[in-house]
Amino acid sequence: MARIKQPPPGKLIVSIIYSSLDALSDALNVLERKFGKIQYETLEVECEQAPLYTEEMGNKLSHRFFSFEKNISRDSLTSIKAACYKIEAQFSDNIDNYPFRTVNIDPGLLTPTTLVMASHKEESHKVYLKDGVYGEIVMIYAHGGFCRLPWTKSDYCDEETITFLDRVKATFEEPKSEQEMLNF
Repeated sequence: MARIKQPPPGKLIVSIIYSSLDALSDALNVLERKFGKIQYETLEVECEQAPLYTEEMGNKLSHRFFSFEKNISRDSLTSIKAACYKIEAQFSDNIDNYPFRTVNIDPGLLTPTTLVMASHKEESHKVYLKDGVYGEIVMIYAHGGFCRLPWTKSDYCDEETITFLDRVKATFEEPKSEQEMLNF
């Protein structure tokens, strides 16, 4: 029989889709106050998922990924998603009772074997975690590299993002004493 034990921590990854650099900067300031210093980030790319967000956020959207220096407990993803939802709301406008977001913030958990993103949307390949949050495995690490799955969006598969994920994954090999935990 397998022994029940706590898994090692992971790294917080945040995907941000945004309508302006000001919106991104404002959101990052709040995220850093809440989750600590940013460790790595990708360059700005045009958002491949733009049609999903055009009505709510506008036509010209950009997308970036960020990681944070502190490790996170694997069971903190749902509470981090709730915090990110509140940050999104903080930077949204209500016009005629319809919310218009300037940022879309999706947190994820990178482990040595997977990238799991948190979502409030139910789909066949997502697993319900708790508090209205689903976990979606969007990348697996196998055969020496990150591999996409049938539902993985192209934003996650470009060379810039894969290099970013490799850099963050390399931090798992640092001595444990050098890794600080985020208590969330």
